Amino acid sequence: MSTKRNFHGIIPPVSIIFDTNGELDKKGMTTVIDFLIDAGVDGLFFLGSGGEFSQMSKELRMEVATFTNEYVNGRVPVLIGTGSPSTYEAITLSKHAEEVGADGIVVINPYYWPLTEENLLAHYGEIAEAVNLPILLYNYPDLTGQNMTPGFVLKLIEKHPNIVGIKDTIDSVGHIHDMILTVKRKYPEFTVLAGFDNHLLNTLSLGGDGAICASINFAPELAIGVYNAFYENDMETAVKLYKRLAILPTMYKLDSPFISVVKEAMKLKGIDISTHVLPPTRMLDSEKQEKLQEILKKADLL
Repeated sequence: MSTKRNFHGIIPPVSIIFDTNGELDKKGMTTVIDFLIDAGVDGLFFLGSGGEFSQMSKELRMEVATFTNEYVNGRVPVLIGTGSPSTYEAITLSKHAEEVGADGIVVINPYYWPLTEENLLAHYGEIAEAVNLPILLYNYPDLTGQNMTPGFVLKLIEKHPNIVGIKDTIDSVGHIHDMILTVKRKYPEFTVLAGFDNHLLNTLSLGGDGAICASINFAPELAIGVYNAFYENDMETAVKLYKRLAILPTMYKLDSPFISVVKEAMKLKGIDISTHVLPPTRMLDSEKQEKLQEILKKADLL
């Protein structure tokens, strides 16, 4: 497998479906996977923040990685999230993802402890050297407490050629722009993907490559529509769809973590799944469900 694979386009951070006992609901997962592939996504990212990886045991994460790779069966590229505060665990999960056939891994920087640049470089370096898979960095400073700067990313990829892109989940157009100017200008194949829905069109306009954002789980037609219209130079359609897409981040403020909000939105859009979530996330109460419906109606999704 080439470590130079370019992951681009619209890739959902797939919601993982559980039964009421907190075990993997395989039937529900097949429903979600088929729905997203049929919608025309460019790949599937399992075990990201919205995939509840932080609430899972290592064994459950491995079970999800094995099942999803087997079921997707090469229909689209599969990315597996393998980040952990422990370098050893991240390496174990990354090696497992490679063994079960993932096309790449997505590695968030360690959370809880802020690391020196030297230690963070070593952390990613040891992971990169442990596998042959392409690696996407995952920058989410609101959750990790530590931002990965474009200069830091440049140092990493100059040492480790299998680091091929970044999911930049940061509410700063300037940061995304700097990532493109600093890293992508020198390494044009390096992929820069927006992590927030309302930065998709900004990212594309600045020279980025797409998005990995939560709304793709329940409204793939919006992000895919923006992406396709942009590359067809149909800016009127791109802007029209983008205005609807930009409404959706307001729903993530209904609860924290917002995982239950996404699953309820999927259910409201007619996807037949269990909306069970892993603690400490909780199910949405009736008041929040009503507010969610109002937001979806405002975005013309209901």
